[in-house]
Amino acid sequence: MADMNPKKTPIPEQEPAVRARNFLEVSLGYTKELAMQEAGRCLNCKNRPCMTGCPVSVRIPEFIEQVAKGNIEEAYRIIKSTNALPAVCGRVCPQERQCESKCVRGIKGEPVGIGRLERFCADYMRGKAAQSELSAPNGHKVAIIGAGPAGLTCAGDLAKLGYDVTVYEAFHTAGGVLMYGIPEFRLPKAIVQSEIDGLEAMGVKIMTNMVIGKVLSVDELFEMGYEAIFIGSGAGLPRFMNIEGEDLVGVYSANEYLTRINLMKAYLEDYYTPIIRSKRVAVVGGGNVAMDSARSAMRLGAEKVYIIYRRSAEELPARKEEVHHAQEEGIEFLFLSNPTKLLGDENGHVNGIECIKMQLGEPDDSGRRSPVEIEGSEFTLEIDTAIMAIGTSPNPLLRMTTPGLEANKRGTLIVDEELCTTKEGVFAGGDAVTGAATVILAMGAGKKAASAIDEYIKSK
Repeated sequence: MADMNPKKTPIPEQEPAVRARNFLEVSLGYTKELAMQEAGRCLNCKNRPCMTGCPVSVRIPEFIEQVAKGNIEEAYRIIKSTNALPAVCGRVCPQERQCESKCVRGIKGEPVGIGRLERFCADYMRGKAAQSELSAPNGHKVAIIGAGPAGLTCAGDLAKLGYDVTVYEAFHTAGGVLMYGIPEFRLPKAIVQSEIDGLEAMGVKIMTNMVIGKVLSVDELFEMGYEAIFIGSGAGLPRFMNIEGEDLVGVYSANEYLTRINLMKAYLEDYYTPIIRSKRVAVVGGGNVAMDSARSAMRLGAEKVYIIYRRSAEELPARKEEVHHAQEEGIEFLFLSNPTKLLGDENGHVNGIECIKMQLGEPDDSGRRSPVEIEGSEFTLEIDTAIMAIGTSPNPLLRMTTPGLEANKRGTLIVDEELCTTKEGVFAGGDAVTGAATVILAMGAGKKAASAIDEYIKSK
């Protein structure tokens, strides 16, 4: 009999005032007792609406049923059968817009905490997960470009099918955005590394410091005997607003700021990674990257952190949980505001940001109301650091060095229904195709591409 409590079982968290000054994980996760209690809220619906919201088709009611019975190892095995990175997904997926948005329990109360339960299973089994069985080799070689969520998922699925898979990663560490973009307090790096170790145990080879397009070309990979190539190189090229003062010292792209903190460990004193220890910070943007940047600045000792977003609170694209945590930590949101200029001192260091207030105008073709400036509403904030978190696009290196590989005007690779690019044998997915999106959508693309590559090689 399902537990009919309308609310989710609360998850223990660090106190806001304490966590706002450390990089330890905010959420402490469920105990086994709490997880079983929350799993007991699942109605185990016959038509499984929650699964329609999952880009990697996790068998949600099945794994939750096992958690409710206390069979955590079996629950984990069910999750892993379709999801290569459950400890990651349980932490960073926007469940409220995906699986949990379809949960029947959400009609008259709160949906089942699917993400929390997935995270619990992965954490419970970390270090004691059954060794992955190595699949019998099928004699075919596939190369993956980029060791982010799309590339790692594609690699894991192909390895299960017996392919000899090598992942080429430009950075010195595998993980992509999971390592350089998402902060430790939201996704501990040891957990990402543990998931990567699991893939290597399945036989996936990972080559770091390999910038494809520089060290090797796509055509050279084919010459090395790879029969298909998957491009999951992400979207690492930051966008700027092209306003006056963006070249001042103290103006960062969110990409650079978060990479210095996460991958280069600027928050640890013994790493000597240069970063400005700011006092007053303005973050421009309203997505998860903006929340991550603002919350990281607070943890590095900032006294005042603003998030400047040109639309209203209702339209914030960031996850509700991230917004809630940022507000609890004392970050100030300036909605319906847009920067027009960055101001600097005589040494060329940013010392202010000039903004204008906005109002929502008429809906555009998509029904979204565009922000319009309110004349004469300018105001200035005193700051010493500005972080631009307004999106990213794919690095052009691969398409510039690969004849026959075509991109659209936004710089994202053109693919067909099967994620095949305009170049024979080359597939692509994730942010390199969609532009900046979520970890789980990139993973969904990696799964789809693995299946398409398998079909492609078998049909040759």
